[in-house]
Amino acid sequence: MKIGNREFQVTNAVHVMGILNVTPDSFSDGGKYAEPDKALFHVEEMIKDGADIIDVGGESTKPGSDYSLEAEKEIERVVPVIEQIKARFDIPVSLDTYHSKTARAGIAAGADMINDIWGLKFDPEMAGVIAETGVVCCLVHNRKEAVYQNYLKDIVLDMAASIHLAEQAGIANDKIILDPGIGFGKTYEQSLATIKGLEEFHMFGYPVLMGASRKSVIGTTLDLSVEDRVEGTIATSVIGVMKGCAFIRVHDVKENVRAIRMTEAILHAGK
Repeated sequence: MKIGNREFQVTNAVHVMGILNVTPDSFSDGGKYAEPDKALFHVEEMIKDGADIIDVGGESTKPGSDYSLEAEKEIERVVPVIEQIKARFDIPVSLDTYHSKTARAGIAAGADMINDIWGLKFDPEMAGVIAETGVVCCLVHNRKEAVYQNYLKDIVLDMAASIHLAEQAGIANDKIILDPGIGFGKTYEQSLATIKGLEEFHMFGYPVLMGASRKSVIGTTLDLSVEDRVEGTIATSVIGVMKGCAFIRVHDVKENVRAIRMTEAILHAGK
């Protein structure tokens, strides 16, 4: 799979996506990287620590978010950062947005990938923008409410619907990544079940991305605040490697990269 100017092996290899939130209210690091200089310094740190992709987000999607941020404000936050990352660093950039207007502006600024937490279902124009520009997309599973008849069956059907939207719009098969959406439209127990059943999402034949970094499923399990969830996140990353994920999205790049590489070495020993 080609993202930006880089080729990514998506079988028997794991790539790390480093999270850059340029929001004042993100659940884990709100306001910390809202200033451009701080954001770029953090990007440099993540690259040194082993990040393969930088995922830029301009709107908080923490539990309880009302998803009311105007696209213009989101664009104002993310476009200058994307432009500067692309000017200073040779690394693919993902834009975390579900607004087609933001996606178009971000792609024009240099974004190589769109990470849509609503799997193309929020904005009817999103799939067309992605198909037209030829960037990669990550389709994240989500629901407004965590109400299911048969959880794993329903989540698979939801993902199939997102894939159908992508295919109808003309998005190429080699431009699609799936994310089961840990913490999105899911109870604590459902998020745990999703991590445990990550291998189920390989049935579609697309690379799988797992993003559980610092999320409430970790905080609830370990009774820890957001800043103390590094070890819990590492545990989910190791499970992600063992379950065949091609991409893992994290805040703490250095620690997770080390754990991922060690896990890979063990799994590949003797081959």
